[in-house]
Amino acid sequence: MPNHLANEKSPYLLQHADNPVDWRPWGEDAFRAAREQDKPIFLSVGYATCHWCHVMAHESFEDREIAELLNEYFISIKVDREERPDVDQVYMTACQALTGHGGWPLSVFMTPDKKPFFAGTYFPRTGRMGMPGFRDILIQFGAMWAQDRSRMVKAGEEVASALQPVRKSTEGAGLPGVEALRSAYGQLKASFSDVWGGFGGGPKFPTPHHLTFLLRWHLRSGERHALEMVEKTLDGMRSGGMFDHLGFGFHRYSVDERWLVPHFEKMLYDQALLVMAYTEAFLTTGKEEYARVAREVLGYTLRDMTSPEGGFYSAEDADSEGHEGLFYVWRPEEVKDVLGEEAGDVFCHVYDISSGGNFENSLSIPHMARPVETYARQFQMTAEELDAMLTDSRARLFARREGRVHPFKDDKILTAWNGLMIAALSMASQAFGEVVYADAARRAADFILERMRLDSGRLLRRWREGEAAIPGYADDYAFFVWGLIELYQATFEVRFLEEAMRLNSVMIADFWDEADGGFFYTDRDGEALIVREKDIYDGAVPSANSVGALNLLRLSRITGLTELEAKADRLLRTFSSMVGDYPSAYTQFLNAVDFAIGPSREVVVVGNAQDGDALRLLEALRRMFSPNSVLMLRQDGLEADRLAAVAPFTEALQAIGGKATAYICENYACGRPVTNVDELEERFAGSAVRSRKFAS
Repeated sequence: MPNHLANEKSPYLLQHADNPVDWRPWGEDAFRAAREQDKPIFLSVGYATCHWCHVMAHESFEDREIAELLNEYFISIKVDREERPDVDQVYMTACQALTGHGGWPLSVFMTPDKKPFFAGTYFPRTGRMGMPGFRDILIQFGAMWAQDRSRMVKAGEEVASALQPVRKSTEGAGLPGVEALRSAYGQLKASFSDVWGGFGGGPKFPTPHHLTFLLRWHLRSGERHALEMVEKTLDGMRSGGMFDHLGFGFHRYSVDERWLVPHFEKMLYDQALLVMAYTEAFLTTGKEEYARVAREVLGYTLRDMTSPEGGFYSAEDADSEGHEGLFYVWRPEEVKDVLGEEAGDVFCHVYDISSGGNFENSLSIPHMARPVETYARQFQMTAEELDAMLTDSRARLFARREGRVHPFKDDKILTAWNGLMIAALSMASQAFGEVVYADAARRAADFILERMRLDSGRLLRRWREGEAAIPGYADDYAFFVWGLIELYQATFEVRFLEEAMRLNSVMIADFWDEADGGFFYTDRDGEALIVREKDIYDGAVPSANSVGALNLLRLSRITGLTELEAKADRLLRTFSSMVGDYPSAYTQFLNAVDFAIGPSREVVVVGNAQDGDALRLLEALRRMFSPNSVLMLRQDGLEADRLAAVAPFTEALQAIGGKATAYICENYACGRPVTNVDELEERFAGSAVRSRKFAS
């Protein structure tokens, strides 16, 4: 019989609905049952595409004996970390405090009043390799609750107390400055792999905000090595097995330092953040290969990760048919069966498909160890000829692969991750002149605004199968506002700026900490957990405070509302000391610092978007890597009035001599209007030189 998860919408919870464990979703019903039945709680947190979550489920949660122990001694709660990141954050922090490490599945034992006394991640059914067995843990804690409960309660009280934030006065706290940027660069440089790119050894994560930070430091300082670090990393990821060379898109991370063997799940947020990094690298270097990668990733997203309604799905699993990566790997004979002997030999040589394999069971992960030009010389072909041959081969192998059993797709739509993809699509649309990307971003934004927002104006976290639910968290607001700002700059539809301002106001009203500054992760009316956290660490995704700070700064420049800049100032000061301790852990936060230091620019083009002169000015602006600029378009008619309502200073701006005109203000001072591209580019080149003075 199904357990209490049968009516949930989360794909992860539904994966466990038929377990013999009497799982319950997180909620008051579960905690009431724990109190009434006088039982401790076992909390299991994971997500639908988590490989080790599947392993523990198969070993333990599908096992009758384990289920009987859980059902007899505990109230068991299952949580999807992507739906309830607030719960995950609190208990992951507890796990890290208790064990020194974390990850998923997250396994927590706690009292009925939510206080954890023991935590870990994956536990095997029975002990092995120095790991305690899950069965033994259940028996031990079941007995202790009956015989030595006070010890467990005391441990829970101590952990809960240790998690409480220490209030620190920010009076007199300084703004992080150029020294914080320079220190972060030094730390990244020290951990950089000169051989393979990326930072540290295996496992190696992409962390795209490290790369966007380094691009900004290169722009500010002129430091060539910062750019070299970015390019080495981007090239290594794209050529390695972490990239899906047939269907495109990036896997979650590489288990080795070479980017060869990935953890095969694909996450929406990785696609979005990496598109941003490759797009900014293209704008910095002008190298078409970076634009090509961004287009490939967006092609995968629009093909495989887009719902009919326009929103973007969350993830694809690493596993299929019970094996991690099976969908993505090949044997030489299968490649040659599809391509024939000659083309098959070439493909296998270039992509390292061998009889011995480079993965498990003599299977091979496609990757390209050397540039295509090297292989072209070996086959006595031009690079263009070989590239065309490989493009055809990849398409044919992709068609064959489509007939395989596909990995599970987590088709829930999350506001926060959709905000990141809307931002990425909008940035790519501007950089590459691709209207189709802006159209996709517009559809996704409208989907969220229409189906994932309450009448009160508050956002909801998750949509699936026609149901939107769960109050939005700070990252839902911050990431979606980011997307709306970028979407305005891609389309110049003022309604997206209006919505960004409305939602930013809701975020301030519901999440801002008036006492100490910064945004809480949960809103003021949200469920009371044992601690109310503020998110600042820029990990797999950037933090809500990092993105929120940059949103405040950009919206302040667009609207002229100095109170938004004051909020950003206080936020940056609030976390200044924490960030200063190890700045490279907060690289998206430092992107906001970079903007705050300046020089920053507000650019308003006055003219018709269809007019040739205006288009030339806009295209020139969009070709530049100018991350600390905001761009607006003032067109005659209703849109001009709507823009003036959001940004009053634009109302007086006029085209000069009937020609499209760019008005550029920098660091609170406005310069002479510009009507031709050469002068525009000269002005921005001068700004780049001035910005380097800030780094000296």
